[in-house]
Amino acid sequence: MLKFNLVSYYMGVLMFIFSMVGLGLGVSFYFDAKVIFVEWELFDLFGSLIIMTLLMDWMSLTFTGLVSLISSMVLFYSTYYMSGDKFMYRFIILVCLFVLSMMLMIISPNLISILLGWDGLGLVSYCLVIYYQNVKSANAGMLTILSNRVGDVAILLGIAWFSNFNSWNFYYLGFMHPPSELVFLLAMMILAAMTKSAQIPFSAWLPAAMAAPTPVSALVHSSTLVTAGVYLLIRFSSILNLNNFIFFVGTLTMFMSGLGANFESDLKKIIALSTLSQLGVMMMILGLGFMELSFFHLLSHALFKSLLFLCAGVYIHSVGDIQDIRLMGGFWRELPISSVYFMGCSLSLCGFPFLSGFYSKDLILEVYQLNMMNEFMFLIIIMGTLFTVSYSVRLSYFLFWRNMGVKTMNLMSEKSGMVYCMSVLFVLAISAGSIMSWVYFPSYFIFLPMFFKILILIGVLMVTLFSYITISYYNLNDVLMSEIKHFLGGMWYMPFISVLFFMEGLKQGKVFHSICDQGWYEYVGGQGVIYLISSLKITDSQNFLSLKNYTWFFFLMMVILMMVLV
Repeated sequence: MLKFNLVSYYMGVLMFIFSMVGLGLGVSFYFDAKVIFVEWELFDLFGSLIIMTLLMDWMSLTFTGLVSLISSMVLFYSTYYMSGDKFMYRFIILVCLFVLSMMLMIISPNLISILLGWDGLGLVSYCLVIYYQNVKSANAGMLTILSNRVGDVAILLGIAWFSNFNSWNFYYLGFMHPPSELVFLLAMMILAAMTKSAQIPFSAWLPAAMAAPTPVSALVHSSTLVTAGVYLLIRFSSILNLNNFIFFVGTLTMFMSGLGANFESDLKKIIALSTLSQLGVMMMILGLGFMELSFFHLLSHALFKSLLFLCAGVYIHSVGDIQDIRLMGGFWRELPISSVYFMGCSLSLCGFPFLSGFYSKDLILEVYQLNMMNEFMFLIIIMGTLFTVSYSVRLSYFLFWRNMGVKTMNLMSEKSGMVYCMSVLFVLAISAGSIMSWVYFPSYFIFLPMFFKILILIGVLMVTLFSYITISYYNLNDVLMSEIKHFLGGMWYMPFISVLFFMEGLKQGKVFHSICDQGWYEYVGGQGVIYLISSLKITDSQNFLSLKNYTWFFFLMMVILMMVLV
């Protein structure tokens, strides 16, 4: 096990150093207004140049540094969390491949190289979701990869459409072509981003992916896989502009996931639905054209959400790998450091003043209220935001304020290696929002009427009442209440619909495989042709690729080619 510890620490230190370099260069590039566009010629094939392009600006460098920082902390944490695992070396390799795929996507201004990172994220995430080899993980992995394949097909169609513009570079796309020529390309990019960021109706795979190990959840659902779709649309913001469709989809996703989290009892799924809610916030403000604010919330959300998952991993280990919050409680006595970190990140998630989430979330809501508003959408956004408070209060009640009873006899401990990693993320989750608002997003004064302030206060009181109802009447055996809980807690039947949609295609694939691949393909395919030729004695039956036959076929092809050319 020592070599595994050394590998995880070695990779973690490398990523930490790389993150410091990336964050420093990001700040420097921002103040100098510098952009570096690198073209690396790989090889020349018949006059066609195969070029790898890299884009380095303040946005890509900052995001790369943040991904590396969170990945390094997750690797340090995994050394202790996965210490008893038999295949930890495989796990570390998969995590590193996952991070490299994300970095390739971040620094690529070329749609083909984006596809390499995009497909790498989908494939490695599938391998990580099915890491624990059981039926639940297999089903969750299949739902994850099939949902993401829809986005992969959209990227491929976008690459095909890009051939009309004689390039696959999107950096100058919005300045060189009118919007009417880019409608199809924009539609494909929106579809790809909706699948990767789990927007409605592709939301079912995100809670299902919780079958992966907890360190993977901390990495996947904070700064890598689910934020790839948002980052893609941020890069295409020059042609996105104002987009009502993205705005409506993000708002409904935020409302649906926030409401569903209030009826969920799985600890990791509650945090996953919280991630989905914040992705809806990013999409909502991106649809209004404020891509800088969306990127700001993406960075601040990555820090406190990764720490929430790491704290959840400590809790799950302490109670014997149980994830049901109804069987938990009293953690603040036995696990005080993790409990303080969890409460701090929950407050940051709710937008508590002067924590990291406050600066981005409050700015997004205020900027939205300064625009021309639809009253119904305004109500949905306010309720979706306040649902964050209600499920955070409910989760804190089950984890800290309830008595565990006989389960307090469990041996609970906080390993020092885990605490050090979590401490770094906790400091950043508290202070990074204010630092980024000073450096990247200069503060400005926003004055709102008294009506909005009173409306928010009334909303907070109503959500507090809603939290009390969900806590008090959760176990109510009323038929109507159970149906409501099943509908709201089940993400509006989207997991069922998603599975039902894919099942018929999988059945047809099985039939096609049995009839074709294992049927008449055996006779008319390549293997059947070889046996036919060998039975006719056209070639040497002992050696199909003998030098005599190879020379004869080569000479015959040259003669045919010369006759065609003449």
